[in-house]
Amino acid sequence: MSARYTFGGDEFIFVEISEDMSLDAFFKGTAITRELQRRNVAGVTEICPANASYQVRYDPDVIAPETLLALLKQIEAEVGDAPLELETRIVEVPVLYNDPWTHETQMRFRERHQDPSSTDLEYAARINGLSSVDAFIAAHSGAPWFVSMVGFVAGLPFMFQMVERSRQLEVPKYLRPRTDTPKLTVGHGGCFGCIYSVRGAGGYQMFGVTPAPIFDPEQRLSYLRDFMVFFRPGDIVKFKPIDRETYDRNIGEVEAGTFALRVRPVKFILSEFKRNPDAYNRSLAEVLHAD
Repeated sequence: MSARYTFGGDEFIFVEISEDMSLDAFFKGTAITRELQRRNVAGVTEICPANASYQVRYDPDVIAPETLLALLKQIEAEVGDAPLELETRIVEVPVLYNDPWTHETQMRFRERHQDPSSTDLEYAARINGLSSVDAFIAAHSGAPWFVSMVGFVAGLPFMFQMVERSRQLEVPKYLRPRTDTPKLTVGHGGCFGCIYSVRGAGGYQMFGVTPAPIFDPEQRLSYLRDFMVFFRPGDIVKFKPIDRETYDRNIGEVEAGTFALRVRPVKFILSEFKRNPDAYNRSLAEVLHAD
């Protein structure tokens, strides 16, 4: 896997790790951008990792474009010779699946959907060959997800499910985007999951809502004190189905400023995951719930 480098104007280098999204491409890009960040290179002003690529903004008066290009290629070569490992964190995100708010919203926009006669969850279950909505929810929440990039709107994480490619859930986006999506909707488009950090337009299928704020300029909750955006590329997300009573209780805790997410540090080793994904995912769940 050899990266492709492109200059963007006078201040950017865009690096495409792969034309296809894969865990290998994601990990290689993450490893490169983290190493670049660690080196704290003079003249590098922004580093933006994405699903299978990354972009670097630089000041050409401080570092010459060809010098930065050579450095990125050197880091790529070093990363390519090393095992792909990541010091990161695993986060448990509660989700009220099949909730009334996304249901009401999708009913207002059925003419924009592939199948106006069914709900988003019913449609997603059927096209993924699953027998029921409950079976789809079990598949969606049963394996963890990598946050591959954060953006589009403030704090929105794009997530890639950590299972073999043949088992990954895939659901197309709406035929035409909606003009409304409830805040903290758990959505899905193509092979990517997301959490809508704010209310607004959107085209992903809607499966549920989480009570957990992931973007807050006021930083009222403990897990947002360091930064108003919670997620960062490399985070591992494990969805936890909850009922309406638990959701309402969590919302009360959010309003009181006492709500907290379960977050644990973890070291992810790609080679061990690829050897036995299901067993590795179980070990991640054990880390998450170890006290």
